[in-house]
Amino acid sequence: MDTFPPGTATLLEELDKKLMVLLRDGRTLIGYLRSVDQFANLVLHDTIERIHVGKAYGDIPRGIFIIRGENVVLLGEIDTIKEYNLPLEEVSVDDILEAQRREQESKHQHEKLITKTLKDRGLTYAPDLGHDDLF
Repeated sequence: MDTFPPGTATLLEELDKKLMVLLRDGRTLIGYLRSVDQFANLVLHDTIERIHVGKAYGDIPRGIFIIRGENVVLLGEIDTIKEYNLPLEEVSVDDILEAQRREQESKHQHEKLITKTLKDRGLTYAPDLGHDDLF
């Protein structure tokens, strides 16, 4: 087996493997790594976007997906054997998108309640803005 120097060159060992990529905006992509460059830009083939809500998940086919390296938070190889023994329920795309919408609405209502309660007490509240506020 060839060894590569540290850095993005080690991604060459992952070519043609099925990978899970977590993006800065919170999306999860799963696909086969077809290309990588010195900036860790990735090309995924047969890509799906996996959405998780509670114990359910849904997959949206995305095809070929090009990802800028700066948007990658986490990258890992998928164990194809364990992938089929997930303790999760697969649901339709429409069902998972509706569940995601309800979850986001619930979080938004919770944030509004916290903001109002603190305002009534003379305090201010800065809501969690998600992943992008970290960069």
